[in-house]
Amino acid sequence: MRMMMKVSMPVNQSSKALKEGMLQKVVMGFVETAKPEATYFTTENGKRTGLLFFEMNDSKLMPTLAEPFFQTLDAEVTFTPVMDLSDMKAGIDKAAKII
Repeated sequence: MRMMMKVSMPVNQSSKALKEGMLQKVVMGFVETAKPEATYFTTENGKRTGLLFFEMNDSKLMPTLAEPFFQTLDAEVTFTPVMDLSDMKAGIDKAAKII
């Protein structure tokens, strides 16, 4: 299932981690493990925020992906199932047959 993992990092902790090279290490560790199809970085509610899109076929992977962000960056992490345009179209077509 395609997932979006949103990582919101407090400024003080992530600034310290950035200076120490840990922020980069945690992000690249995620990239090596999850092999995301897309990664975007922005700010949200005054925090550094990453939006990371990847395939997750086993929910047991959640702690492996989230813990480095929790422990190193004091981050808030959420996992949300998402669809691309072709997934949405197929879902709508299927739903229309039921309704």
